[in-house]
Amino acid sequence: MSWHKLSYPLVLLTFGVVIFLGSIFAPPSLMDDVDAVNAQIARNMLESGDWVTARINGVLYLEKSPLGYWLMAVSYAIFGVHDWAARLPTALGSIGLMWITAALGRWGFGQPAGFYAGLAVGTSVGLFLFTRIVIPDVLLALAITCAFYSFLRALEDEDRHWALAFWACLGVGLLLKGLLAVLVPVATSALYLLICKRLLDRRTWRLLCPLTGIAAMLALYAPWVVLATWRNPPLFDWTLHSDPGVYRGFFWFYFINEHVLRFLNLRFPRDYNTVPRLPFLLLHVVWIFPWSVFLPAALIQVKFVTDRRASRLRLLAFLWILFLLAFLSLSTTQEYYSMPCYPAFALLAGAALAEGPRRWVSAGYGVLALAGVLMAAGMCFILYRVRGVEAAGDISSALTHNPEAYTLSLGHLRDLTLMSFAYLRGPLLLAGISLGAGTVAAWSTRRRIIAPLCLAAMMALLAHAAHWAMAVFDPYLSSRPLAEAIAAGADGQLILEGHYYPASSVVFYTNRPALLLNGRVDNLAYGAAEPGAPPVFIEDNDLVGLWQGNRKLYLVASLESRSRLERLLGTVHLFAERGGKCVLSNLPP
Repeated sequence: MSWHKLSYPLVLLTFGVVIFLGSIFAPPSLMDDVDAVNAQIARNMLESGDWVTARINGVLYLEKSPLGYWLMAVSYAIFGVHDWAARLPTALGSIGLMWITAALGRWGFGQPAGFYAGLAVGTSVGLFLFTRIVIPDVLLALAITCAFYSFLRALEDEDRHWALAFWACLGVGLLLKGLLAVLVPVATSALYLLICKRLLDRRTWRLLCPLTGIAAMLALYAPWVVLATWRNPPLFDWTLHSDPGVYRGFFWFYFINEHVLRFLNLRFPRDYNTVPRLPFLLLHVVWIFPWSVFLPAALIQVKFVTDRRASRLRLLAFLWILFLLAFLSLSTTQEYYSMPCYPAFALLAGAALAEGPRRWVSAGYGVLALAGVLMAAGMCFILYRVRGVEAAGDISSALTHNPEAYTLSLGHLRDLTLMSFAYLRGPLLLAGISLGAGTVAAWSTRRRIIAPLCLAAMMALLAHAAHWAMAVFDPYLSSRPLAEAIAAGADGQLILEGHYYPASSVVFYTNRPALLLNGRVDNLAYGAAEPGAPPVFIEDNDLVGLWQGNRKLYLVASLESRSRLERLLGTVHLFAERGGKCVLSNLPP
């Protein structure tokens, strides 16, 4: 292998390691909400030995498929229970997504285009943003991309081994995210075969081995479903009950509630929000940034393509994007739901960079340079406006609070105020320099291979700026300082006010079971209805009784609730305060 060919995977690996493996230590702490929740579920599985049924604080939690938890639990078993160990599978999955995207692009478009595609998906804004939390979506994107790669290899190389790999990828996807992992590849592949006039071709179906393949897929997925259904059965005929809050076992909640009713926006409990369709679609310009500026060149390039492999892969990429976005537009939408089609966007951008019309590619670099300079100027203006502002205390004192937005993945961005940027001077300066210099350097070298590398280096620096900013935000997004204060104090009972999620990192970093004050809501409402649910839910009257006892209590609450709790409980001692939350105790420190 020549050094020129070897350099492509080495460069991809370097960027993957810098951006994603470097990110397992940033932000410094697991964030409250789903980040710490998923990490703690994996720890519960490892410690309890129950790898079938997920539980939060002992409460049944049937929403998700288990493979993401299993991977974190294996990471804990190897490296110990650390926040970075929880993030490791996501980081490795991101690097794997870069490599398989590059392999698919190399197969269809050639080596340079494959390299650019892998670089594009790995250095896009969306992939970085939505892998800051330990959710399985990047692993789902990896499984779906592997499935499409195997599908094309099975058809074009006429090799049934690739067909079995296709079905195996679907089985893995089912264990990661449920039925969407099958729907996207199967529906997209069916559309592809229909357009290529191969849907009714017997040879095609012999190559795809559907009967053997479906059996292999179910061999991976069905054992968990059977065990979960057996261990969490309905205790009565649920068809006679119209109340969705009635416990109906695993099968109803996981398949009917989490798949069918979620698609229809009727899921119980209604603890989520949805991005409006038009912003959801248009935001992909941001999620694929900076590579989205080359997508027009990819559209223009279509009429010039004569190579059979390239045309087939381009068609599949378009169908991949169109089907997933159309399907999601009919359902509830979160910002990160469309992550499985990021590789398709990257493939089109990579092909445009390698072989697209030069005028259109140059125009893309020009648009980027203009946008980069304008964004850098905007950041300089913000720095000028906060030049005399003193950054005292932690950043939470300079933020607003918009709890109605927190059901969206990026809802906390609405909390930013102009004054909060006084705490972010360093990250903002680095981001501005990176955007201005990176886009201008790429434009000035736009006819050379160095230009995409300039953009990738720019995104790596932006990732570093984001890590820096996350460290500033850490006391606001994570309750780790409160957990460390509790862990250093006398032994006592942990109590969380309200829903478990807003202070979930306290449980992870103390590894103590918690009582939940008025917490029979949202994600835990269904598990709380399970017969034999643990007695962890308490009401105000229960708390008053506990507060008068001799055992030390640590009550984690928002600062807004402090006055109400003081009126309810009488004697209250402030044990710790940080990031808009406080720890109250019944006994003095």
